[in-house]
Order: sequence, then C-alpha cells, then structure tokens
Amino acid sequence: MSAGGAFGGNRGARPVPPEKGVFPLDHMHLCDLEKKEYINCLKNEGHKSDKCRQFSKKYLECRMEKNLMAKQDMSELGFRKGDELQAPLSED
Repeated sequence: MSAGGAFGGNRGARPVPPEKGVFPLDHMHLCDLEKKEYINCLKNEGHKSDKCRQFSKKYLECRMEKNLMAKQDMSELGFRKGDELQAPLSED
C-alpha cells in the first residue's frame, strides 16, 4: 500500500503559500474602475504592460488603500519615484 495521496502526492505535507500573490478578491468591486482602466490600456497598447504602468500602479494603490493587499512601498513592487511622470494621468 502506498503512503502517498492522489497522484502520488504526500497527504501529510502542509502546503506552503507563496510569498506574494495571495490576497483577497475584490468581491465588493472597490477597485473596478482602476482594474478596467488597466485592462483597457493593455488592450489598446497591444498587451505591452510597460505602456500601462501608471494604471497598474493606480490599481495596486487602490487595493492597498482598501485593504485588499498588504501595504508596501511602491519601490518594492517595481515602481520608481519618477514612474508617474512618464505618463501623466488626467485629473478631474
């Protein structure tokens, strides 16, 4: 008899969550506008994420403000201080 679980896995081993990437889903749609702006930018720019960094940053900032992910310095997420100057957002 085998000691492993289904497909040869070890049933006794505890799964280890990834260091980053796990955060609550936005069930209340608190950051939908920011998400849609980012997705639209990706579609318009041929899925070149470097051209949509300002929308990505805005989306991540929204998630942090709404406690949908841990608050971190943007430099830890790959943004530099001058990133927002490369493609200014229109303010209403």
